[in-house]
This record gives sequence, C-alpha cells and structure tokens, in this order.
Amino acid sequence: MAVAFIPKETHGTETRVAGTPDTVKALVKAGLQVQVQSGAGSSAGFPDDEFTAAGASIVTDAAAARGGADLVLGIHVPPPAECKQLKRGAMLVCGMQPLLQLDSVAALRDAGVQAFAMDLMPRITRAQKMDILSSQATAGGYQAVLLAAARLPRFFPLLMTAAGTIKPARVFVLGAGVAGLQAIATSRRLGAVVEANDIRPAVKEQVESLGAKFVDTGTPPQAESTGGYARETTEEYQRKQREILTAHVADADVVITTALIPGRKAPVLLSEDMVKRMRLGSVIVDMAVEMGGNVEGSEKGKTVTKHGVTIIGELNLPGMVPYDASRMFAKNVQGFLELVLGDGKLDPKWDDEVVTAICVCRDGKVSHAASAEALAAGRSS
Repeated sequence: MAVAFIPKETHGTETRVAGTPDTVKALVKAGLQVQVQSGAGSSAGFPDDEFTAAGASIVTDAAAARGGADLVLGIHVPPPAECKQLKRGAMLVCGMQPLLQLDSVAALRDAGVQAFAMDLMPRITRAQKMDILSSQATAGGYQAVLLAAARLPRFFPLLMTAAGTIKPARVFVLGAGVAGLQAIATSRRLGAVVEANDIRPAVKEQVESLGAKFVDTGTPPQAESTGGYARETTEEYQRKQREILTAHVADADVVITTALIPGRKAPVLLSEDMVKRMRLGSVIVDMAVEMGGNVEGSEKGKTVTKHGVTIIGELNLPGMVPYDASRMFAKNVQGFLELVLGDGKLDPKWDDEVVTAICVCRDGKVSHAASAEALAAGRSS
C-alpha cells in the first residue's frame, strides 16, 4: 500500500493545505495510506480530528514522514533541503513555478523524485478540474476586491440616504482572465460601476455578461496563446494602450491589475504618471506583483501609499481565504491523482498528455524543457 503525506506548509506565512478531509477520504478509498502532519490544516480551518475521521494518521515528525512517503502533496515546492529528504522514486505533486525554483528542481532531480508541477496544467477541457491556476485565481480575484473595499475611504454601492445620494465607486479591472472576471463579479455584487480591459477580444462578451463595460484598446497580432493566455505585446502597442487607459484609470476609485504572461515578467500597465492622475484615496491592487508587477511603484508583500494612492502588493491573496482556496486546490490535486493511481499503487499514465505536460523531473532527469535549459545554462532561482 502506497503512503501519501500531506505536510504543513513552511513557505512564508502560507495558510493553505494541499489536502482536506474530503480529499483524504477519497485517497483512502483509492487504497492509499494517508499521513497528515499535525496542524497542517489548522490555519485553513481543518483540525487534525477531521483528518483522523477521514481515515488519515496524524504525524508529528515531518522529516521522517517525508522520507518514508511514496507520494507527497504540497501547495508549494519544498526548499532544496526538504527535497533531499524525499526517497528515490517518490512522487511529489505541488504548485512549483519551476523556472523560479530551479534550486529545488535540481534537488528533486538529484534525489530521483518524480515531480509534477500543478501550475503547468495544460488549458484543455478535461484538465479543467485539475487547474490550480484557475481555482486559486478565483480566490485571489475575490479577495483583491475585498482588500480594495476595506482600504477605499468610500462606499462601493449606490446609497440613497437622508443625508443625500452617495454615488457608487468606480472599479477598473485590467486583465480579464479568471482572476479579473472574479474581480469584476465581486465588484458588481458590492454595487460598484465596473470597467475592464484585456488585449484578447474573445473576453469582451464575458466582461459584458457580468455587467461591466469593456474598454477596447485594440487587439495586437497574436494576442492570445494556444493555451488561452495573453501574449507579450510590442512596445508600440503598449504605448497606445496606456494612452487609452490613462483616462479610465484617472476616473477610477479602484484599479485591480491581473495581467500575467507565462514565464515572463509581468507587463507594466500603470506608469507612475498614471498613478499620479488618480484621485487622493484611490486604491490599486497589483495582483501581478510577484512577477514584477503591473504597476510602477508597487512593492512585493507591501501596501504603500504613493501620490496619495494606496497600492496593495499582497503576495498570497488566495491564502487570505484559505478554507475555500484549500478545498479547490485539494480537489484539483485529487483530479490529477486519478491519472496516476491504480489499485492503491502509483502508476502514472505516461502516455497521457496531462501527465507528461506537468512532469518536471523523472528518473533523475529534468523533463521540463525550459527548466532543463535554464539549469544547463547555469541559471539559478
């Protein structure tokens, strides 16, 4: 019987957990022996006794459990020292961002671990239930609006009061992927007037279906990749885009930026001059801050005030709603494990495009081409 281990996350102030009592129950039913580190789910609202009731064993020695497990699940890839604790041939399934964690990738390779990065999940229909980027972006987009609402010195909705009519706040969302669409929907539920922009013309209908106005800045050539992500645009297009966006940004009380390009630095959409033009007390939430930021002046993990505008650079928005973010993440992982489990054994279907797409390390080699190239070139994370 294969042993699965769910550790308590050690990455920063992470509050999420990669398995929940519901998914543990499913793994036990699939024939796995499941161990959960004591306190692994406490910060997300899942106490040890709920894991025990689901059929898991609670362990306190994380290093020993990690070294004895056939399968380890995580929100983040472990640091190199913990990667080296994994036994040869073990399987690691987690969020990884391998190009940003090359030291851990190298350690996993050297340890002979089969490592799978859930954030490399291909955007195909049957993989939707395994897509952690989408599920966590849903949580992030929701929380971004709540943070902005808490900081904004005015109400979001239209209010008719004895003291007069209070106009609704104006929200501008840049990037209408999963996070952006959730930010639009949440802002609308709170009663704000919402505008949104995206370089992909296909999302216009989705934006308008949520009750927001689509701000068209034109479509650059090949705006969308085959995976449904935005591509990097030319400097000329970005200049014209900023010219159009400037007036809309200046008119907004809240701006939420979500634009990311896989494997690349986030594009700067708001210049310092654009921030200066916003009203005093306005709020910006830069959801792309970890990848360099969409906003000139945003700072990783900090909330700063510049030119009278609050700029929020929170690094882990999903971790601020850890109960539901963990539930979604764990279900994504459970969906993937259906492709690697059989009769209580780990037996990856290596001819499956999903399995091969997210495999980073296998048989002592780095199978993710971009990571292998980066390591060969001597780059480090």
